[in-house]
Amino acid sequence: MKITEPTPGAPCWVELGTSDVDAAKVYYREVFGWRAETDLRPEAGGYTVFLLGAAPVAAVTPLYAPGQPTAWTVSFATRDADALAAAVTEAGGRQVRAPMDVFQQGRFAVLADPEGALFSVWQARDFAGAALLNAPGSLGWVELATRDEEAAKHFYTQVFGWTVGTHEDYPQWGVDGADFGGLSALDEFYPDDVRAHWLPYFAVADVDGTAARAAESGGMLLVPPTDVPEGPRIAVVRDPQGASFGIHRAGTEG
Repeated sequence: MKITEPTPGAPCWVELGTSDVDAAKVYYREVFGWRAETDLRPEAGGYTVFLLGAAPVAAVTPLYAPGQPTAWTVSFATRDADALAAAVTEAGGRQVRAPMDVFQQGRFAVLADPEGALFSVWQARDFAGAALLNAPGSLGWVELATRDEEAAKHFYTQVFGWTVGTHEDYPQWGVDGADFGGLSALDEFYPDDVRAHWLPYFAVADVDGTAARAAESGGMLLVPPTDVPEGPRIAVVRDPQGASFGIHRAGTEG
C-alpha cells in the first residue's frame, strides 16, 4: 500500500528552513519544477509554499532561531498535537517548540526524539498538508538515521503506534498496513558529528536525470544514482545552502 493523502501517524508535509529563501526558490524550481508562493502577511514570517501545478507539496522558510541549521523537517499528521507532544516528553524526547496555532490552518509542534532527531507534527484544520504524496515531484518516503536503532523503535512505536517491518538490514515504519519510511543505522562509517536526523525522499520519474539537474544547479551528490538491493533506485543530494534530501524512482517506495 502507498499513502497518497495525509493520514494520522504518517508524513503529511515537509519544510525547508534555509539561509537563502530566494536561492532555494530558484534551485527547487530547476530540480523539481516547483512554483513558489509566499504568504505576504507580516505575521507569516516569509512562509513560502512550493506547488507542483496547483498542488502544495512542500514549504520553505527563513531560519527563525539563532543556530538553527539549514535542513528539511518532516511533519507527521496527528489528530491532537498537544497530546502527541506530551507523549513525546513522556517517552524521553523533548518539545523544541510547544504546540501552537497557525492562523486557521492547523496546530503544530516541533519535537525531538531522545537522540535529538527533529520532526514536527501537524493537526490539520483548514490545511490538511501535501495535496500530492508518492507522485513524481512530491514527498514519497522518509528515513530516520540513528545511532540506536532499538531505542528509536521503542520511542516511535510508543509515541505514534507505528509498525516496524522485520527486514533485517532496513526496518520500515508503517501505519495501517502501509509503509512510509525506513530506519538507517549511523554506524562506525559515519563521522561522530553526524547526528540523528530525518531525511525526506522525493519521488521522481527519472532518478538519473533529476540527480544531474540537482548537481548542475549547484547541489552536491552525496550518494550518486544507485540501485538499492531489493529496493528502488535512489540518490541523495545536498542543496547549495547545505540541506540534504533524497530522491527515489516513483512507484518503488518501500
